[in-house]
Parts: sequence; structure tokens; C-alpha cells
Amino acid sequence: MNSVWTNSWIRRACLAILLLVVLAPVFGWASGAVGYAEPVENAAEATGAAAAATTIHSGIFPDYSVPVLSTPLGTLTSALVGAALTLAVSVGIGRLLER
Repeated sequence: MNSVWTNSWIRRACLAILLLVVLAPVFGWASGAVGYAEPVENAAEATGAAAAATTIHSGIFPDYSVPVLSTPLGTLTSALVGAALTLAVSVGIGRLLER
């Protein structure tokens, strides 16, 4: 069976994803610097739905951060975990489909 890492396009894709993960804190800082807000949050504020919302579960990484870490380090950690989980699930599904 051919190893996943022998394909050069897979190595290049993984390096590109790693670069984006490393740059995630920069993207987070830039979005705050320009005042970016999610469109769904903007719509909720405009309609008054945000005031009536209650949080049932804030998630594992609320706002793409880790509560005990600084903002850039928390963003980097959540990006690493998210990319690793996505890669693991994708590789697992790919191996199941190979059979």
C-alpha cells in the first residue's frame, strides 16, 4: 500500500495548511483591527435576536480561542487542533473508501 506522504501534492497541501495554521493568530488580530464581525452576528444584532439569545454550550474553543491561554496562542492552538482533527477524519474516510 502506498504511503500518504509519498505523493508530492499531499506534502505540498499539508505544508500550505500548516502555513495557514501558523498565520491564524495574524488573521485573528487583523480581523479585530478592522472591526470584522460575523454576518450572522450582525443580522442577529439588527433584528434584536442577539438580546434574546441564551448560550446552552459555548463549545470547546469559544471564539476560536482557549480560555486559559493568551489570545494569539489560543488561536494557534485551536487552529492546530481543528486542522489535525480534520486531517485525521479525512485520512480515515479515505482509507475506508480505498477498501
